[in-house]
Amino acid sequence: MDIKHYMQTLGSQARDASRIIAAADTALKNQALLAIAEAVSGGRDRLLAANAIDMQNGRSNGLEAALLDRLELNPERIDAMIEGLHQVAELPDPVGEVTDLQERPSGIKLGKMRVPLGVVGIIYESRPNVTIDAASLCLKSGNATILRGGSEAIESNRAIAACITQGLAAVGLPEAVVQVINTTDRAAVGELITMTETVDVIVPRGGKSLIERISADARVPVIKHLDGNCHVYIDERADRQKAVAIALNAKTHRYGVCNAMESLLVAESIADKVLPELAALYADKGVELRGCEKTCALIKSALAASEADWSQEYLAPILSIKVVAGLDEAIEHINRYSSRHTEAIVTEDRERAERFIREVDSSSVMVNASTRFADGFEYGLGAEIGISTDKIHARGPVGLEGLTSQKWVVYGDGQIRQ
Repeated sequence: MDIKHYMQTLGSQARDASRIIAAADTALKNQALLAIAEAVSGGRDRLLAANAIDMQNGRSNGLEAALLDRLELNPERIDAMIEGLHQVAELPDPVGEVTDLQERPSGIKLGKMRVPLGVVGIIYESRPNVTIDAASLCLKSGNATILRGGSEAIESNRAIAACITQGLAAVGLPEAVVQVINTTDRAAVGELITMTETVDVIVPRGGKSLIERISADARVPVIKHLDGNCHVYIDERADRQKAVAIALNAKTHRYGVCNAMESLLVAESIADKVLPELAALYADKGVELRGCEKTCALIKSALAASEADWSQEYLAPILSIKVVAGLDEAIEHINRYSSRHTEAIVTEDRERAERFIREVDSSSVMVNASTRFADGFEYGLGAEIGISTDKIHARGPVGLEGLTSQKWVVYGDGQIRQ
């Protein structure tokens, strides 16, 4: 296969399709989403069979447990894909919305209209459900998309792509609205991220090495986050029951996800009450604890944390713990070591909570809630295209609005500039 020619063909087809989907009305886009949902529901057996091949190949190739967890499709995850499609269909369509309309002294009326980005290239690893999430959000926001999943999920992604194509055809939209790259050749990625004439933005989802490579080599603008070193800070004025429940859930609900807690901070005045209780619960879950000197004094099984531990995204049953003097040190520690993804404070003091929200520089900041809620589905976005820790354009979970831009629109009645 001539990869360069293949990718240029995909790009040209996507550019043509982007004009069609950008002009489609909300009803047609929703019909397409529901048709894809019906195709996914009807293709359950094919999806599970294809995923079983990927899972077997992954085990044979020594894929890590966290990646196998991301790779797996089961009936519940297929149900979640279908629910996500329905939820996106029910969301308001941002395309064409005009805001900030105002009349100027000249008599012209000026506003901003929300418009699609155009063609979105999405590069991701393991999770085949991303194929549906990405397709649904790009479609609803009026964008064409080119999807490149990991080689470990090629059979699953091909099966999902067939469902998407079936749904698009059912409502008369071109299949090039959503194209899944049908090769595992890594050269395809190198082509995609440099196709400035046909691709408007790249969204990488996966491990830090993948995203670093994409960010370094791309000529197309990138929406990204490198890793998820998320923190929970238990304040001295925290409700102990809430604190324990949140700290346990944030770490152990799922390990191989970017919104799992990787570092726990505890105020010194309550550490002797909270940490032994949490240590027992973490031990039951098989979580390895790495702590500062004060932590190790309170938890005899804890290992001494290294400097590298404070900035580490483990994606595994490992947790770093630091006892801090109070809120000031907690904020300073987070802003120094965080990956700017998600941080949470547990406190009953409203002023401390508000200060934490203001001063912690991350894309999602929470009060008395698990970091596991940092997710497009949980935020009511229907699904997410990814998480952005950048400060330009989209930040945090990227849903429909993050896949659009704005243009100025001017309404006049014959005005000329004097």
